[in-house]
Amino acid sequence: MADPISDLDPYKFMKITQNPDGSLTRLAPLPSLPATPQLTTESQLALSKDIQLNSTNSTFLRLYRPVTPPKTATGKLPIIIYFHGGGFIVFSATSAPFHHSCSIESAQSPAVVISVEYRLAPEHRLPAAYDDAVEAVLWVRDQALGINGCDEWLTELADFSKVYLMGSSSGGNITYNAGLRALDLDIHPIKIVGLIMNQPFFSGIKRTESELRLANDRIIPLKVNDLMWSLALPIGSDRDHEFCNPLTPDQNIIEKIKQLPRCLIRGYGGDPMIDRQKEFANMLEAYGVHVIKKFDDEGYHGVEIFNQQKAQVLYDDIKAFIWSFIDKVSTL
Repeated sequence: MADPISDLDPYKFMKITQNPDGSLTRLAPLPSLPATPQLTTESQLALSKDIQLNSTNSTFLRLYRPVTPPKTATGKLPIIIYFHGGGFIVFSATSAPFHHSCSIESAQSPAVVISVEYRLAPEHRLPAAYDDAVEAVLWVRDQALGINGCDEWLTELADFSKVYLMGSSSGGNITYNAGLRALDLDIHPIKIVGLIMNQPFFSGIKRTESELRLANDRIIPLKVNDLMWSLALPIGSDRDHEFCNPLTPDQNIIEKIKQLPRCLIRGYGGDPMIDRQKEFANMLEAYGVHVIKKFDDEGYHGVEIFNQQKAQVLYDDIKAFIWSFIDKVSTL
């Protein structure tokens, strides 16, 4: 029997072409939306603005805050540092689906959301995205310390003792790796109290049952998965590299895993990566991490972009994860 995916061209599927210098031409980027620092419509949920992170790397942060500051016991809100999806190789913090979701998350959680425009592969292979993520964490630390001042939105609303890292797909992968890296840094006075990984993007050389069963998946077929990793990983690496396959950590990483904060891990039965996501959650638990698992049989990779009902469940899960901890702490 012929390979059912042998005829699929992953470059055409992704609408990308590779240039002679190794860079990509991205032929069909998602629509990009500007920041909205002022109220422009009555239905607007959040205000947003862009702040430069690193001029050399052309990275920046898009900050979101609720239009109407909510009433909380302290008047302050948790911070979510957010990393968008796209297999490390496409999309932007300005892409319409991520801009919309960050606006909703900021309004509904409620929270100050900081979406990171990180560098893409293959122009900037991993760990470039992780480095940018850590730089964003350090930027938040410097804001808390008042180094070169503090942004007025953060001064007014941010609770620097309650910082969450969050991402979907490759953004979930970045969340995990940035969370590990932050353990090596002095980030006082901010505190990372949780990691939120929605459908985190992992792989490996040995195929899982769900990868084989969903090899022809309409969102992320196996050939596309393999292509994205070949473009994202350091040159010469295979899919068992620790950036891609986290399931066999060395002793140094194990000691860091044991120090990770609470984790929310979400996934769907129709995602080819569901088996890896479950194995990943089980691994963290085995090393003593407090893991909240939200695995739904119904759904597929990126379903929240297309299904408003599933998106609302995600927002509800984020809110519950954040505020159950905050409410518990406030009563101690």
